[in-house]
Amino acid sequence: MTQDGSNEVIRLPESAVLALAADFLLSHGLGADHAGSMARILTAAQRDGCLSHGLQRLPGTRDTISHPRFNRTPDPKPVDVSAAITRIDAQYGFSCLAVDRGLSSLVEKARTLGVAILAVNNGFHSTALWPVVEAIADHGLVALSMNPTHAWVAPSGGRQGLLGTNPLAFAWPRRDAPPYVFDFATSAAARAEIARYRQEGRTTPEGWGLDSDGEDTRDPAAILAGAMLPFGGHKGSALATMIELMAGPFIADRTSRVSMEFDAGASAAPCHGELIIAFSPGILGDEDPLDAAESLFQGFREQDARLPGERRYRERETSHRLGIPVSKSLLERIRV
Repeated sequence: MTQDGSNEVIRLPESAVLALAADFLLSHGLGADHAGSMARILTAAQRDGCLSHGLQRLPGTRDTISHPRFNRTPDPKPVDVSAAITRIDAQYGFSCLAVDRGLSSLVEKARTLGVAILAVNNGFHSTALWPVVEAIADHGLVALSMNPTHAWVAPSGGRQGLLGTNPLAFAWPRRDAPPYVFDFATSAAARAEIARYRQEGRTTPEGWGLDSDGEDTRDPAAILAGAMLPFGGHKGSALATMIELMAGPFIADRTSRVSMEFDAGASAAPCHGELIIAFSPGILGDEDPLDAAESLFQGFREQDARLPGERRYRERETSHRLGIPVSKSLLERIRV
C-alpha cells in the first residue's frame, strides 16, 4: 500500500507533476508566481518520497485559499533591516513565495558577513522545510529553519494543545555528496502523518497523542480532535517552545496559539512566521570545516548507520529514473 492509502500507483515525469500542481493552484485563482512556487515545493516532496508533504496537500489548499485573509496574488519584496538581516512579508499568501524571493539576499549576506537571518512574516504554511535549507546548502552555506504552526501539541505533562508541531530543519554542505539534511517536527509525528493513518484506517503507535479528555489514545481521529504529543517528552517540549519564541516573538510574528486564534475555525493552514538562518562554514577558523565534518559522516558509514536525508536522495534518484509515483486515487481528487 502506498503512503497515501492507495494500491494503484502510476509514475509521472517531474514536469508533469509540476504542471499538475501548478494547474490546480492556478484554477483556484493563485497568481502564476505564487502557484509556481507552491507547485515546486510540493513536487519536490512528492519526488523525494515525502508523500504526506507532497501532492496529498493539494486538495486541502482549498480550505486555506478560502480563508478570508488569504491573498491569492501576493507580491512579497525583501526589505533590508540591517547588514545581516532581511525581512519579507508574505502578505498572507503561501510562505514559499516569500522565501523564494528572500533567499538571494540571505545567501549574499551570509557570504559577506558569515551569518545572516531571513525573517518571513504573515505566511500561510506551505509544506516541508528541507527543500529550502538544502537549496541554501547548495550555495556552500550551513542553514537552519524553523516555524510554529497551530496549537495542536500539548506540552510535556499537559493535556491540551498549546505548542505547534514546530518543524526544525538543518542542512550542512558537502563537496562530494548531497548536503546532510534533516527536517522533523518536534511533535511525536507530523500532523499530516496522523491524518494519513486516519485515512488508511490504521491505529497510531503509542505516545503520539491524547483524546479530547486528555487521555492517551492510538485513534488518529481522536488525536486530531484532541492533542498531539511532543517527541521525547520534556526534550521535545523544550525544543518546540524554543521554536515558538524564535520564530514567533523574536521575528514579531504569531505563536501557534495566536495562529490558531487567527484561523477562527476556518481549517486553513497555519499563518505564521518563519526564521531562516544561514552561516558560512568557515566563519570561525582557518581549518576547513567541510573536510573535518567528513570524518564524522564516515563514522556513520563504518557502523552502517543511516544519515538523515539518505532515504530522500534514494527516492529522488528513483523518481528521476522511473518517474514520480502518484496514486490514482489522489490524481482523481486533484483533477476534480
